[in-house]
Amino acid sequence: MSSAEPTEQTGPAVREPGRAPRTAAPAAPPLPGLAESARGLADATTTSTALVADALARIEATQPTLNAFRHLRTEAALAEAAEADRRLAAGERLPLLGVPVAVKDDTDVTGLPTHFGCDGELPPAVSDSEAVRRLRAAGAVVVGKTNSCELGQWPFTEGPAFGATRNPWNTAHTPGGSSGGSAAAVAAGLVPAALGSDGAGSVRIPAAWTHLVGIKPQRGRISVHPHSDAFQGLTVNGPLARTVADAALLLDAVAGAHPEDFHRPPAVRAADAARRDPGRLRIALAWRPPLTLTGAGPDPEVRRAVAALAESLARLGHHVEEARPRYGLIGLAFVPRATVGIAEFAARHPEPALLDPRTRSALRTGTRLGGRVVRAARAREVRQHRRIGALFDSYDVLLTPTTAAPPPRIGTFDRLGAWRTDVTMAAACPYAWPWNVLGWPGVNVPAGFTRSGLPVGAQLLGPSRSEERLIALAAQLEDDLRWYEHRPPV
Repeated sequence: MSSAEPTEQTGPAVREPGRAPRTAAPAAPPLPGLAESARGLADATTTSTALVADALARIEATQPTLNAFRHLRTEAALAEAAEADRRLAAGERLPLLGVPVAVKDDTDVTGLPTHFGCDGELPPAVSDSEAVRRLRAAGAVVVGKTNSCELGQWPFTEGPAFGATRNPWNTAHTPGGSSGGSAAAVAAGLVPAALGSDGAGSVRIPAAWTHLVGIKPQRGRISVHPHSDAFQGLTVNGPLARTVADAALLLDAVAGAHPEDFHRPPAVRAADAARRDPGRLRIALAWRPPLTLTGAGPDPEVRRAVAALAESLARLGHHVEEARPRYGLIGLAFVPRATVGIAEFAARHPEPALLDPRTRSALRTGTRLGGRVVRAARAREVRQHRRIGALFDSYDVLLTPTTAAPPPRIGTFDRLGAWRTDVTMAAACPYAWPWNVLGWPGVNVPAGFTRSGLPVGAQLLGPSRSEERLIALAAQLEDDLRWYEHRPPV
């Protein structure tokens, strides 16, 4: 599959509130992608100092509008870029030597606090998380930490601690969450790629709503250390990028376990998979989400986009037919694990009164559901693997919408209580979270745009340790649909 960076094109027609659709003006030349940046540095056609300085300038210029970042490492990143240039000039080569990247602010970076969307004063981290350690070992320059909603709970990135992070395709709308800052930064071309985390869709949802590739890998593929089992095993780290090749390159760079990790799947070669023909696959298309008691189904424009993507898969030679996964009452296992996970993080905050009332409600619920209840919920996972995994006796890949709705407007969730927030969230995003319960991999791919120019996505889901198959299929789709040619308006 081709990994060449596309030529610059403008985005689709977009609609501003109360105005007729307009065509975006040409943007300034974007930063090159991750793979192209690495090649340019290795070939000495650019420098790390130039790339990092350009990224920092773009971030600063867009903070008043997009507000993608919580912390910048301006002086440290420029010093690291200068050192990378010295190493490159001396002939050293590493996969990401000198390339600027960003990480989500649930990730420890030495010298910076890990606010994870929360208000208040927190001490700086005294060491890097394992994922950041591996990024540095690959040579990457971490330019800063991106915004997240409070403790990663919601599919929007807004809060009193940092304001609202906005969608580059239409700043009246959310980029999603909880990795909304990382998604906004990559979609707007502020950095070539970024890490997010996904505990109920928090990489795939913002990838869908910002026209990106987002990979939720197998549990344990990327270490979550210093946490051994984040959010009761629901949360994994994953890459966001504009192309499959870039996402795969970032995945390879950070994959691997810390000695204290519980989950240690065998290694994969994601970048190789992005260049591999997937073969003819049996693909199940599922419209019906698991039971959420909201009556949620896909918005007509989401359904139209995902149906068109399914037709593309069939045209490429795959066998595609509708099917129904046997989700059962998987939500009964998800809720205790999610709320106990929130309670565990919230209990460590030095000023609990500063937490959102909805977070404090989840803390109380999680405290009640700890112990035997959450252990029973986790014990059900083996049976859930068997029941839902039976689908893969007949099919190779499951295709669903990533979300049921296009990206909501900023402020949609304001002034909602805990229950109404959960119901509204479940109605908009009912498809992603079961794969966090299972711990299996999934990839969001761009599925197109609504008539008003808002991005929507589809997810390719597989059984345990099937990242390479999903990445190869995503790369084949990308070669056909060339979604990377569309960029947000200025």
